[in-house]
Amino acid sequence: MSLKYTLERFRWLKVLFSPFTPFSIKWYIGKTQIGVPYFYPRKWVKGTPKLINESISRHIKQEERFNKSNPEYTRKIKSFDELYEQYKNYTFPVPLKVGFSYCGLGWKTKWDAYDFRHEWNPVLSFVFFGYQIAMTVYHKHHSHYWESWLCYEYRSDKKKSKRKRIAFCRRKSPQTWVSGSGEDKVTTNYWDLILKPKYQRKQPIEHK
Repeated sequence: MSLKYTLERFRWLKVLFSPFTPFSIKWYIGKTQIGVPYFYPRKWVKGTPKLINESISRHIKQEERFNKSNPEYTRKIKSFDELYEQYKNYTFPVPLKVGFSYCGLGWKTKWDAYDFRHEWNPVLSFVFFGYQIAMTVYHKHHSHYWESWLCYEYRSDKKKSKRKRIAFCRRKSPQTWVSGSGEDKVTTNYWDLILKPKYQRKQPIEHK
């Protein structure tokens, strides 16, 4: 694993030195149930006859279900021997019995370069024979928090002041949401809930 890749996986720690409020840590101790991010901690191993046979059986059942549901698009199902030759070169995921696992901040862009979407929080996990200690990075408004910081970190001009960078991101990535209706209608500007106090006052829109 390259140093550049490793540093990128921990880049989210830079939020601690930014205008954004610090995150919190949620601890979990108990039976393994925290994913990193989607699956429980696991490792990849060379196929054993048992793993290969189980995978082939699942594959054949899936193909049979597909053919049954789509008679006009039936697919030829390979024989068990053909599939065994194919699967014997695969690696397979198995539960991690003892060890550490880590996943960094999960995110993506969707409709444009400023449309950041938060997917999962960073997690550090240690498992020991079915039990787990997990440390999850947490913020009360985590989606708004991380999506706003991602805009600040990846899209704002680092040569400018922090205030000007925040003003730019407020314009490019507004975090104003409306809930309820009628007399119960509430408008919330999440920028003022995720920034440190001295940055909370809305900055004038900065024109190019």
